[in-house]
Amino acid sequence: MEKVIYKSEVYQIVGICMEVYNTPGYGFAEVVYKDAMELEFLEKEINCLREDEQQINYKGQLLKHSFFSDFTINQNIIIEVKSSKDGITDEHLAQTLNYLKASGVKLGLIVNFGKTSLEYKRLIY
Repeated sequence: MEKVIYKSEVYQIVGICMEVYNTPGYGFAEVVYKDAMELEFLEKEINCLREDEQQINYKGQLLKHSFFSDFTINQNIIIEVKSSKDGITDEHLAQTLNYLKASGVKLGLIVNFGKTSLEYKRLIY
């Protein structure tokens, strides 16, 4: 049986997301949820970087442009926050997988606050 990586961390993150979702409700802009999540992470003393810049290595050279993950938790989980009425799309999955590949981080979590119930998807690279 394969071990689930960062199981307790993801459980805690999803719990925080549920708290954030249940307080203002659904349908706000992403930035509202990011602000609330950041407050919750700080309150719970979770090591997080918001808008964490990630360099992209191409054939041994860093590219001029980088990307910014919404949150990086403990340097080993990337969180992408969405507020999409269409739910978690293939585009969201591809974006997060690319972030994982470029950063070398193994686990990504997409969280969508845009529907009548919180959605999340755990991705491993």
